[in-house]
Amino acid sequence: MLFFGDVVGHEATRVLVERIAELGAEHAPDIVVVNAENCAPDGLGMGAEEVGMLLAAGVDVISGGNHSWDDDESVELLENPKVIRPANVPPEMAGRGGITVETADGPVTVVNLVDPRAIHIEGKVRPPYESWLEADRVGTVVVDFHGDHVFDKQVFAHAVDGQAAAVLGTHSHEATTRLHRLPLGTVLVTEVGMTGPIGGVQGFDPGRLVDGLVRFGDPYTRPLPVPIAGPIEVSGVLVDVTAGRATDIRRVA
Repeated sequence: MLFFGDVVGHEATRVLVERIAELGAEHAPDIVVVNAENCAPDGLGMGAEEVGMLLAAGVDVISGGNHSWDDDESVELLENPKVIRPANVPPEMAGRGGITVETADGPVTVVNLVDPRAIHIEGKVRPPYESWLEADRVGTVVVDFHGDHVFDKQVFAHAVDGQAAAVLGTHSHEATTRLHRLPLGTVLVTEVGMTGPIGGVQGFDPGRLVDGLVRFGDPYTRPLPVPIAGPIEVSGVLVDVTAGRATDIRRVA
């Protein structure tokens, strides 16, 4: 399996499409998963053109997070059967929390979860582990855990060790170094990292954010930031799985 972290903006999507073709030729993955909740041109939510590019490139599952409902276009894209969003949000919110994909080596289920502190509907998001227990899990299971907190991601991974093949962290955009191999066959990356432009703040131009912080004491002010222009980094992992348990994990870029 190839898995790529948060894609930020149109140019990052274009670069990732090219890289998927190269890595696909090299590794022949059975399944490709991309967190694309920031793939829209403005980096906030999903864009129809960008999602179409990823699916045409052979991406099997597009996962999300707190930006999955940023605008009408993002919400409409959640109707696509290959697009998922966190399972532990209120059920009335658009989209589905997981998907099972048939591969040559059997079914693979991708479950998307979010840390309640990473989404601005506090008190309405269920604990991730509760939704994990209720998820339909068939065959090999992979979790996109979307959250800021190292502690929460690592505790969750140990809780599902031997049940999930991989727990892959997203959301903070800043890749962590260690690739964990847990005792019962689960691999963990606390943060896969972003696929996006470097030199800014999580792929965004820092100008508006700094202006908001300096002038108002809060970077989260209007107008919202846009992706920064600059070189694109690709952050992903390649996971080898046998009989539902991970046998190897390594980074790809």
